Amino acid sequence: MKHFIKSLVAIVAIAFTFASCDKKNDLSIANNGNAVELTSSVAAIVPAPADSNNVAFNFSWTNPNYAQDPTLYKYVIQIDSTGRNFAKAVSKTIIGTRSIAFTAKEINTIALDYGFSFNVAYDMDVRVTSSYGNNNEQLKSNTLKVKYTPYLIPPKVALPTTGKLFLVGDASQGGWSNPVPVPTQEFARIDNTTFGGVFNLVGGKQYLVLPLNGDWSNKYSVSSSSTSATAGDFDFNLPSNFNGPATSGWYKIILDFQTGKYSVTPFTSTLPTNLFIVGNATTGGWNNPVPVPTQQLTRVNSSVFKTNVLPLSGGNEFLLLPVNGDWSNKYSLQDNSVPGVNTGGTFGYNLPSNFKGPLTTGNYTVTVNFVTLKYTIQ
Repeated sequence: MKHFIKSLVAIVAIAFTFASCDKKNDLSIANNGNAVELTSSVAAIVPAPADSNNVAFNFSWTNPNYAQDPTLYKYVIQIDSTGRNFAKAVSKTIIGTRSIAFTAKEINTIALDYGFSFNVAYDMDVRVTSSYGNNNEQLKSNTLKVKYTPYLIPPKVALPTTGKLFLVGDASQGGWSNPVPVPTQEFARIDNTTFGGVFNLVGGKQYLVLPLNGDWSNKYSVSSSSTSATAGDFDFNLPSNFNGPATSGWYKIILDFQTGKYSVTPFTSTLPTNLFIVGNATTGGWNNPVPVPTQQLTRVNSSVFKTNVLPLSGGNEFLLLPVNGDWSNKYSLQDNSVPGVNTGGTFGYNLPSNFKGPLTTGNYTVTVNFVTLKYTIQ
């Protein structure tokens, strides 16, 4: 009898143990959450400078329903230019809140950092990645497309009142003589706030940038003699010269007044001393040498050449030659079947295709910019 009771107690204990194990397993199941749905307060906005501190976009999203206190949920919102799959996204991280507001100033800064032009509408992609507070269970939302138009803000560095800039210094071919030789040491104006030029620089020397040729009263310069030769900050009447590159050669100098930044990079194309237009789009046809001065372009500054008003016949082609009467080298296009090449585009040195002339016969001006390697036919 005692043996029977002991056996019954053992069976009950074993059954209780299995029941306890089953109950514990039921409690271990956790919720993995759901990808959130992102929405915006507006689909497009064109703010004015006076709106800089106002909210431009208010983004909000649904609850991911993780098995955690919602105040611990982590959200990373990303904004990028459309088409880049967030490769250069600007990100912000917030905890426990399912919305975020961006002022016009914040979005404008993002847009300008991407190189967007003022007063032009651009598409931008936005998404949110949600997760537990420890980054587990990261889930991406839908990609939301919004449209933003950057507004013009005052440039960081005051623009030259002359509208011109000139290179001077022993890094330049003209040395420290002032006035400097023009047009070879005059910058080209690329847009409202950017100047650039292509110059043959002497290695290991210095330079300044003058708003008025022949006048030492004012200059654009840098804060320290140790400033990099390749890139950095510049401003008006700072105490130190720019450092030129260590090695002599052809370089492109860009001065961005909007950001107060400059850059110096090797110029990998070929800058001509002279430039001539030849082709059946011109009155001289394909005869080479071409008639001058009618088919010789005028050098405007260090980097820009342009024709006077020139008669061009519609639907024909042309080339640009650095030496009149010589077919050895030319400026031309990579592919003249690209739409729009009859009004402008990108050109290069000894590329395989002719320029396309305008569609209709008339009088036109051809402008060629070696800083940007862009041309226009207007």
